Amino acid sequence: MNTNKNLLPWILVVGVLVILIATAMGVVLTIQKTTQQAVQPVSDMASSLSTQVAQFLHPTPTVLPDPVTIINQIRPLARLETIQYTIEKVITAEIGQNALAPLFGDRLLFVGHGYVIAGIDLSKIRSENINYEDGILVIRLPKAEVFIATLDNHQSYVYDRETGLLTHGDINLETTARQAAEDQIKQAAFEDGILEQAQANAEIYLKSLLNELGYSEVSFVYTDE
Repeated sequence: MNTNKNLLPWILVVGVLVILIATAMGVVLTIQKTTQQAVQPVSDMASSLSTQVAQFLHPTPTVLPDPVTIINQIRPLARLETIQYTIEKVITAEIGQNALAPLFGDRLLFVGHGYVIAGIDLSKIRSENINYEDGILVIRLPKAEVFIATLDNHQSYVYDRETGLLTHGDINLETTARQAAEDQIKQAAFEDGILEQAQANAEIYLKSLLNELGYSEVSFVYTDE
């Protein structure tokens, strides 16, 4: 009996401690939940503000095309495209690169990616340019020419640009670089012999086609010969 009486106070103490611990844990959980609920709006507001600042500094461009479309000209074409070059050219365009360049200079590095298409214009062939003599079909062909020489805007870009501290840069400098890149791409195709290759490809294609139509002997001459 004495033993039970001695244990009773300890049991009461342990019970009280368990109740206090449970109560404390409940209070802590409540505080954590309350803190999270209090901090969440602040966190959401900070995230929203950050998004708005990013949109302000890097706005998405808005494209508003004019609903009116003007078609200036429509004409039929009979072009035989026989070759295409795809060329990449790096262009450096600069203004004011002197002693005052750190203040007023403007310099950009443009990577131009474009293509050149060449062939012959079949609409230039007239009936008198085609003769059939002694079993040989003789066709007087026009010289090969470049039909398209242009930049691919999706793959062309400004790689780097440096402007002076006291200038916002020349608004026409990128346009100048693009025009130069297009000219250089076309010139590179000329230097590589695109017209000669276009002419040879046209002969191969037309000869194969005419052979299929029953003309076993085909000869080509040119209007400037």
